[in-house]
Amino acid sequence: MQSPLLICILLFAGSRDGADPGYGKLCQPAYSVDEAVRLPLEDYRPQAGDILFFDDHDPVWQFLFNIAGAGRPMHAGLVVRLPNGELNSLEAGYNDSIYVKLLPLKERLHEFPGVIWVRRPAAPISAEQSDRLTEFALGACKQHFAVCRILLQIGPLRCRGPLRTYVLGKPRGMRHFFLCSECVLEALVYAGLLDAETTRPGATYPRDMFFDASPNRYLNRHFKMAPMWIAPQMWQP
Repeated sequence: MQSPLLICILLFAGSRDGADPGYGKLCQPAYSVDEAVRLPLEDYRPQAGDILFFDDHDPVWQFLFNIAGAGRPMHAGLVVRLPNGELNSLEAGYNDSIYVKLLPLKERLHEFPGVIWVRRPAAPISAEQSDRLTEFALGACKQHFAVCRILLQIGPLRCRGPLRTYVLGKPRGMRHFFLCSECVLEALVYAGLLDAETTRPGATYPRDMFFDASPNRYLNRHFKMAPMWIAPQMWQP
C-alpha cells in the first residue's frame, strides 16, 4: 500500500514534467505476466497506436483459453484518438459484452477490475496513420463481438492450423463481427502499421501479440510486434 506522502510526490513529479497523472504509471518493459512491479515507474503518456492487454483473472475464461491453447492475457484493445482529440480504447467484447465499443481511456484504465499491460509504439505513429485508426474505429464500434467464432476456438474449426492460418486468417477489413485481437490487428493493418501479407487477425490471440511468440508455427515465423512496439509494460494507477 503506497503512503499518502509517496502518492503526493509522484503526482507532483508528474505535474512538473507536463504528464497527466490521471493516466497512471507504467512499469519497466518485460515479456511476462507475473504482475511484478518492475521499477522505476514512468508516467504513462498514451498515444494512438498503444495496444492494451487486460486480464481480470476470471477462472472460466482462463480455463477456456487454456483449452484453446491461448492463455493469459485474455483481452486486447487499441488506443485511438477521436476527431475531438479524446483518447479512447477500441475493444471488441469489452467486459464480456457482445459489442465493439469506444471507451474513454482514462476511465477505462481506472475502472477495469484486473491487471492491464500496455505495448507502446517505439516511435509515435504519423498523423495520417492515426487518422486511419480513427476511421476504422468509428466504423468498427457499430459492429458486434464474434460470439460464435470465440466458441469455435476450442474446437477443430478455428483458424489456427498451419494451412488454415495461412488461408483463412488473412485480414478482411471491416467485418460485422470481431474478436478482440482481430479488431486490433485489422485496425493496425488498415492504418498501414502492420503488413497485410503476413498479419493474420483471425488466427492471432492476445497472447501472441503480447509475447511475440506463439505455438502457431506460422505466427511464430512471420508475426512479431517488435521492434515497432516495445515490450509490454504493466500499468499502475
